[in-house]
Amino acid sequence: MEMAAGTDGEIKKLQVQEYGSLLVGDLIDKEINIAAIVDDVVGGKDSQDGPSVGDYFFYTILNRMIGAKSKRALPEWYKSTAIQHVRPVRLEALSSRHYWRAWEKVSEAHIKEIAERFFAKLVEQENVSSDCFLFDTTNYYTYMASSTESDLAKRGKNKEGKNWLRQVGLALLVSSDEQLPLYYQEYEGNRHDSKVFKDLLEDVVKAMHKRVGPQTSLTIAFDKGMNAFDNIAILDGYDDIHFITSYSTAYAEELIKMKTDQFIVVDTEINKRLAANGKEDDQLLAWRTTGEYWGAERTVVVTYNPRTATKQRYNFEIKLLKLQQHLFEMQSNVQANRSHWRDKVQIMKRYEELCGTLHIPKNLYTVELYKKDKKLRMNFRKNHHRLKTYIARFGKNILITDRHDWSTDDIVKLSLDRYKVEKAFRQTKDDDLVSLMPLYHWTDSKIRCHILCCVVALAYLRLIERKLSNSGVEISAKTAMETMHTLHSCLVFHPRKRNPQRLIEDPTKSQAQILKAFGLKVSSGVLQGC
Repeated sequence: MEMAAGTDGEIKKLQVQEYGSLLVGDLIDKEINIAAIVDDVVGGKDSQDGPSVGDYFFYTILNRMIGAKSKRALPEWYKSTAIQHVRPVRLEALSSRHYWRAWEKVSEAHIKEIAERFFAKLVEQENVSSDCFLFDTTNYYTYMASSTESDLAKRGKNKEGKNWLRQVGLALLVSSDEQLPLYYQEYEGNRHDSKVFKDLLEDVVKAMHKRVGPQTSLTIAFDKGMNAFDNIAILDGYDDIHFITSYSTAYAEELIKMKTDQFIVVDTEINKRLAANGKEDDQLLAWRTTGEYWGAERTVVVTYNPRTATKQRYNFEIKLLKLQQHLFEMQSNVQANRSHWRDKVQIMKRYEELCGTLHIPKNLYTVELYKKDKKLRMNFRKNHHRLKTYIARFGKNILITDRHDWSTDDIVKLSLDRYKVEKAFRQTKDDDLVSLMPLYHWTDSKIRCHILCCVVALAYLRLIERKLSNSGVEISAKTAMETMHTLHSCLVFHPRKRNPQRLIEDPTKSQAQILKAFGLKVSSGVLQGC
């Protein structure tokens, strides 16, 4: 924004620009230099005065770290910032038209090579040493029309429930200790998680070895949706790769029936805090055994979370009450012989659809439809055995691993660490930071460029958190960027001076702490080294 000066004539005008968030993003990038990586793979500039292909990636990534905008809105957004002070660029060159022209030069092979070099630089920079990895998949919907050609954008089961839209899948590998993304792969939106995992396993294992070396015994944790027999067989074929996966409670009734008085308290930080606050009854518990799964003897750990069980039981009772109310209405319609309520098959289909809508099994009630006095009648009753079995699952989770040498605590802890990759996915779906979804790109090549930018932005935000944490500042990247968003740079225009003077406003205590983590401070309006 601009402000007119007072009547003293000392200042002609002030131009206030967003500065702090751009500064932090630029400082993080200087340690990696994504533009140089891209340009080395793809090639540099068409002309001397315009951005290179790598620069187009950088300016997108920087924006995704602060407040994601469309390519069309980028020039106007950058105009309100101090980008010319941080990383000068000709703003007209950042138009969507120029973006598409630059990104057309980037092939799928280029993207793979850029990603590989980026992750290699990331590992070198951060000295990644984690021997445990977390793998998961998600998908992102797009508004791409059905008639638009795309191998990536397909209709499938969407995580946000938008099954009618085309979507693109993303697989992500994250290091457990550093919480850094170290491998990713986009894939067709109609592919099942289990098949994706099988197709990517070789590349995933290679990525794990590349990050920490082939001599290390490595462990990967993944969700139950990927533990097909073929996938486990592939993992069993590696001498130095181990796994921990969750297992559906629906297929292990004998395990979930185990009474919790045989469970023990798990040694986790959350349990320690609960105990310190006198909430021992809320602590996470675990019970350990062995069993044959996927053709071999495995270690099995069943966990029980009392707080989760209570929440699930409460929500279930609400759903069960709604189901019961609907069943009474259905019975009334059938008994009254109303139209559309005279066909047994259609009535049962409505009941099953109702259970699906409520996300509860259809066998918890026994529904009977029969003829009496030549009229259709309906009765229903609870199946108490199935209800008891279903409720017994609440708060319980089954973990299966080939890590026989690990303690129960270690197995549970790595399984709990899966939240780290889920947290990364949540960040990619944030409306402001990263904001990978929805995809407003209409060709597969542009989608791949966009996803690469978002993954790099995600990694950079995590690097910010690590740098701040190393300096004793324990805040999220989102909080850090929001804090630095209000550290402005001011252009002061004097009536008798040709060039404006640039001054940085006095930072708040939180802003000063963040700057100090990067070895900087503001003194008399000037950015200086500490």
